Amino acid sequence: MSATVNPSRKRQQAKVSRPAPTPPAPEAVVVPVLDLGPVRTIAAGFGRIPVSGVSPVIEGGAYPAKAVVGELIPIRAKVFREGHDAVNASVILTAPDGREQRVDMTPVEPRGLDPWEAWVRLDTEGAWTFRVEGWSDPWETWLHNAEAKLPAGVDIDLVCLEGRDLLDRTAAAAELAGDPVEASILKATAMLLIPERPATDLLEVATAKGITRAMEQFGPRDMVSPTADYPLFADRAKALFSSWYEFFPRSQGAEFDETTNTWTSGTFDSCHERLEQVAAMGFDVIYVPPIHPIGTSFRKGRNNTLIPAAGDPGSPWAIGSPEGGHDAIHPDLGDWAAFDRFVAKAREVGLEVALDFALQASPDHPWVTSHPEWFTTRLDGTIAYAENPPKKYQDIYPINFDNDPTGIYTEALRVLRLWMAHGVRIFRVDNPHTKPVQFWAWIMRQVRQTDPDVLFLAEAFTKPEMMAALGKVGFHQSYTYFTWRNTKWELEEYLTELSTALDSFYRPNFFVNTPDINPFFLQSGNPAAFAIRAVLAATLSPTWGVYSGFELFEHEALKVGGEEYRNSEKFEYRPRNYAAEPNLNVLLGTLNLIRRTHPALQQLRQIQFQHAPHDAVLAFAKRDGDDTVIVICSLDPDQGVETDVYLDFAWLGIEGNTVQLRDELTGASFTWGERNFVRLTPANPAHILHVVGG
Repeated sequence: MSATVNPSRKRQQAKVSRPAPTPPAPEAVVVPVLDLGPVRTIAAGFGRIPVSGVSPVIEGGAYPAKAVVGELIPIRAKVFREGHDAVNASVILTAPDGREQRVDMTPVEPRGLDPWEAWVRLDTEGAWTFRVEGWSDPWETWLHNAEAKLPAGVDIDLVCLEGRDLLDRTAAAAELAGDPVEASILKATAMLLIPERPATDLLEVATAKGITRAMEQFGPRDMVSPTADYPLFADRAKALFSSWYEFFPRSQGAEFDETTNTWTSGTFDSCHERLEQVAAMGFDVIYVPPIHPIGTSFRKGRNNTLIPAAGDPGSPWAIGSPEGGHDAIHPDLGDWAAFDRFVAKAREVGLEVALDFALQASPDHPWVTSHPEWFTTRLDGTIAYAENPPKKYQDIYPINFDNDPTGIYTEALRVLRLWMAHGVRIFRVDNPHTKPVQFWAWIMRQVRQTDPDVLFLAEAFTKPEMMAALGKVGFHQSYTYFTWRNTKWELEEYLTELSTALDSFYRPNFFVNTPDINPFFLQSGNPAAFAIRAVLAATLSPTWGVYSGFELFEHEALKVGGEEYRNSEKFEYRPRNYAAEPNLNVLLGTLNLIRRTHPALQQLRQIQFQHAPHDAVLAFAKRDGDDTVIVICSLDPDQGVETDVYLDFAWLGIEGNTVQLRDELTGASFTWGERNFVRLTPANPAHILHVVGG
């Protein structure tokens, strides 16, 4: 269940060694906390070579920046010094097992503002740290002076003497590192720096590629000035890249008996065939809403009415009845053995089960009587129910986390561990923004300490600062504003923000719809609108999701101007014929296959929008290593659009005047230049183009 707030439209490596780092002081909270590993501490302030503006650093290093194994992540800093001598910079990565790697940084534009960066890939899951080391670069300083003085005939003897000294020092370092061949080459080169040779020859010797490489690896690094060590955490790949499908188990196989006017609920066992179908479409996460007993007090009827009819199943988010609470299974769905079979079947077909974790209770939940201190009692003696004005949820009591924090914190963790023991390794958390951020920080630390493979998705449609905070304290993925970003400028602005400003702590999951959100863009029922949103979600974000019924173009709203579905599955059984025509099954399967094939679509940061003058055409490219994908998508589901598309060959890494492309949706091949005419129609609203040759 979501208390939805419609958001405003806001605009090569060498090993090094160093002493063992000092562990941080423990954080003071109400219960034991996770030690995220050693964090090196140094005195505050600049070192001999100043380094500032280090990123990614989350809240001063209080929380680790996000990464997954193999993901390309940027580390940036400002590095500078007094005078005109050259500076350089390196990133020192420390792996969970204590291994250290040095990755040299490069200066980037604008040079006058001293920015440096390095793009790194972490090769092991777990808690990493990084630091930036600024250092004086004698070789670059000498080279700059030599390029100015030698052609002018100034200080030739001294320049050659200083160059030979640096080469000899580097040769000694190479020898010490066990590379006698490189050492001998450096010594031989030093002997060539003699004043009698022409200036052009001397510079040619000094700038030879082999010498440059040797200096990068073995050259002197003076006045090394390290920053503090900042935390990174490398999660498993699914924290960044996954394809979600949501269904209600009670609807799968549900049957209506017209003679008795009663429903028979679907069960975990009756879901197995649907699990196979979802896996066949290429999804790898199956998300199910709460599967616990549902309260009867103030139970909601169809379409969220206050008076239910006999047999109305109620909202799964109204958790708790005399049959149990968060640690129980609704008896209509089956028992623990049936749930274990469901998880095993999902795993067999390549799916992971994501379970809804909704910290709230119906008035009938056992907690209400056993732990009344976990709720808020109003002055009239009644317990406060959930509200998001004008919406009221009389069937749900929110949790009070302040009366007995130790009790409710411990109980929440116990419930999570119970389901983890039954094979659940992903939780979709309902409305986390209505619970204290400190609570979630504690939960994330506790789970990461023992089960770092367990992932959490935050279903928080709220203010940006709260959504960001939840990502910072450890939520692996987050719902987003994508549902409300429909125009070209909105999408470009939002993806730019997600891929740059938020990328180190906020991983988006682009759901095209949810049980709470029937997007306005889809309410016409036009199949082209559904295809457009599927293409955008599947290619713009490395993680995307679909709620069942989307593939059947379900679109009827409860009321004009609203985003609630008519006949919402939150309040009734909704068995579906997923083979009914027309449907989007083939397109969804094709999109997921394309995503699995192309690493460029499995990451967030390397995206650039290409110029297309038409306001209803979105063009962008994504890269990862040698893989490049270009997407051209119409934003108009009702009529064809024509435009030129201008490709940035330099960013795409294309040399020459043309590029060979293959459309992964149709199999068609194209030869494009920097300017290309494109026509898109409602029947074929997009190209997903793989760069196969330049």
